[in-house]
Amino acid sequence: MSPPQPPSAGPLSPRTEEVLAQLRAATDPDRATQMTAYHKQTRPVLGVGNDRLNTLSRDLRQDLDLDARVTLASELWTSDIFEARILAAKLLTQARISPDAAVWDLLQSWVPDFDSWAIADHAATAISKRLLADPARLEVVEGWTSSEHLWTRRAALVSTLPWAKLANPKPADRGARTRILGWAATYVPDRAWFIQKSIGWWLRDLSKHDPDATRAFLGTHGDQMKVFARKEAAKHLGS
Repeated sequence: MSPPQPPSAGPLSPRTEEVLAQLRAATDPDRATQMTAYHKQTRPVLGVGNDRLNTLSRDLRQDLDLDARVTLASELWTSDIFEARILAAKLLTQARISPDAAVWDLLQSWVPDFDSWAIADHAATAISKRLLADPARLEVVEGWTSSEHLWTRRAALVSTLPWAKLANPKPADRGARTRILGWAATYVPDRAWFIQKSIGWWLRDLSKHDPDATRAFLGTHGDQMKVFARKEAAKHLGS
């Protein structure tokens, strides 16, 4: 059975056509059916495993300069194939990129397209690297918190998870952490599962390094959170 094809998005570069051909050659129809159901996808899904995507992204990062990677990532995203979008994010997930303005701009442009957790979370991981490289970009992310688009709001917390995970934050990091917790507090009345999950996730990671801040948040807002999110947040706090 031939894999489903996305709508035409205009001419692609030879490199992108080559990479898409590699992805299609690795198509697993049975796995694709399972993944489509699990990830609730309406876009084409090929059934390519994460190990294969990791290997391909590693090889491409070694072979291509930054401009070529940005072009490839942009075109892979435009293809609207599930695995191609994940691969696009992996191509740009790197701590040290200089200059990184083109990468940051491209990643921002993808945020309104988020519509499922797997693609959104891979892209958010790439975004987090650019935020750590330039924390002033949190100004942009703060704007996401008031978006009407659920996945944009969620991305504000998922992409800032590194600040929850810092074991020895500097004063500036503590300020950023307090700021992000303020965003999380504004999310508490939102009953959407994925929003509540993002709050619980952020607090769970924070609790490993700053249990007092986590307890303080739960003491103020815990009763208003959904039960599953509150339990997630308190998972590592103990009795």
